[in-house]
Parts: sequence; C-alpha cells; structure tokens
Amino acid sequence: MGKKHIPIRTCIACRTSRPKRELMRIVRTPEGELVFDADQKARGRGAYLCRRRACWERVAQRPKLLGNALKRPLSPDEVAMLRQYVEAATFDEENELTDVEQP
Repeated sequence: MGKKHIPIRTCIACRTSRPKRELMRIVRTPEGELVFDADQKARGRGAYLCRRRACWERVAQRPKLLGNALKRPLSPDEVAMLRQYVEAATFDEENELTDVEQP
C-alpha cells in the first residue's frame, strides 16, 4: 500500500514549509469575517501560521503580511483583534501556541 499524501503549507511569517496539521489557519470567510480556524475546515480564503510565538508576533506587528495572504487589507478592528489574540494566546515553554480559542 502506498504512502498517504500529507499536504504541505507555508507559514506567511517565516516562509517555512510544514505539514498542514502543524500550522494554524486564519480564514477570511465568504462573508468577509476574519476567523481563527483550528479545525482547518472553514470555507474561505486561508493563510497559515506556525504555532511559534515569533511568527504570531511578526504578523501582529506587520498585519499587511496577513492582508496580502488573504487578498484584502485588514480593517483596524481586525488588526486590533489579531493583536489582542496574540497578547492573550498561551504559548508553552518552547514558545509553541497551545490554545486556539477564538478571541
């Protein structure tokens, strides 16, 4: 029996390619909402981020990275929501994101 295909995605902050399940997905839904998609099944345009603190902080400081990946600029409210999420996020001792709760 052949190997199972493992989808690979690239982090928008550090440009590292990893298996899809190791990354966190952020989605712009067809309705235009910004959603943190822990299940990676939401409909819409998605962007992937490593679970490392440095990647999340980089995107919070440079929201244009996420806006470019989602193919539309982020509103000031969405930028504030992203920054609030990063500040409230829980990272483990290796600076890996552990919680995936919606802000």
